[in-house]
Amino acid sequence: MPNIKSAKKRVIVNKTRAARNKSRNTALKTAIKKAHAAVEAGAPEADVLVREAIKKVDQAAAKGLIHKNNAARKKSALSKLGK
Repeated sequence: MPNIKSAKKRVIVNKTRAARNKSRNTALKTAIKKAHAAVEAGAPEADVLVREAIKKVDQAAAKGLIHKNNAARKKSALSKLGK
């Protein structure tokens, strides 16, 4: 356990950010899985789910959750999936 006040604050802030990042990362993975499942099943709402997944990828990259090149790769794969 840290003794310095700023170090104590860092522990709290890091815990909060880790929880937030985990939530966003889970939402991203879920959106991508739903898009994949919808396309494989031939569901009529597959295009909508692919667009939502691409939006989540963009948001994750904007927040710094994933690298921009990783986001570009995921978006490319999702775009190919939608066709």
